[in-house]
Amino acid sequence: MADWAEQSYQDLSVRRVDEAVAVLTLDLPARRNMMSDAMTASWGRAVGAIAADPGVRAVVVTGTPPAFCSGGDLSWIGAESHLGVDGLRERMARFYRAWMAVGELRVPTIAAVNGAAIGAGLALAMACDIRYVAEDAELSAPFTRLGMHPGMLTTWSLTRAGGLAVARDLLLTGRSVRGDEAVGLHLASLALPAEQVLDAALDAARAIAAAAPLATRLTKQALAGDGPASYSAALAWEALAQAVTLQSEDLQEGLAARREHRQPRFTGR
Repeated sequence: MADWAEQSYQDLSVRRVDEAVAVLTLDLPARRNMMSDAMTASWGRAVGAIAADPGVRAVVVTGTPPAFCSGGDLSWIGAESHLGVDGLRERMARFYRAWMAVGELRVPTIAAVNGAAIGAGLALAMACDIRYVAEDAELSAPFTRLGMHPGMLTTWSLTRAGGLAVARDLLLTGRSVRGDEAVGLHLASLALPAEQVLDAALDAARAIAAAAPLATRLTKQALAGDGPASYSAALAWEALAQAVTLQSEDLQEGLAARREHRQPRFTGR
């Protein structure tokens, strides 16, 4: 099978950086990187292939400027009512599964939100582990303004990140927030000038890729969902996961690199 970075994709650009970092760029700028059917199919194929590649240690998601993602394709919204509730539910479930698969990757993911992230576009950014946003990026979830219930897990992801008050505010009013406010609401880690967002995300991805893969994957697992369920659950998990890494070859390599004042060369074993 051809390398995922060498395959052809429609409305999506895929590349490998420094061997261990995958960069997925939503690439339909004429429609502000709207999630077209072609893009959705390309996304599902690319994420599936990346998930199967043990050489990938971090993933960056961004959009072709000036937007990150304007959300789902509105051309079919309201045009398929003939499918009925069951048919529409299955259609939405397929759409959700395709795009939210990025959140199920075992390696850390970073959203480089270089411009507007609207509706499903914001949901995609929220599905990533880390978010860096442009200072002037517009972030909003205006589902109810269109007459529809929020989707793409936004009732869960916005509550998890910002708390119930933030989720109520953004989902019920549909108002937009910009980068600095998004950081203040705990929806993002950093707000930067738009031209610096991707570089910052790539620097972070390279730092992640340079760390021990096993330790990184176990750390992501520890922080999945809402994080540890309790003090005792965290204590039990860390005692086990740290013991696993203490027996790894990578630990010995990390200690040797520290003694020898050099960069470690981790293999994931």
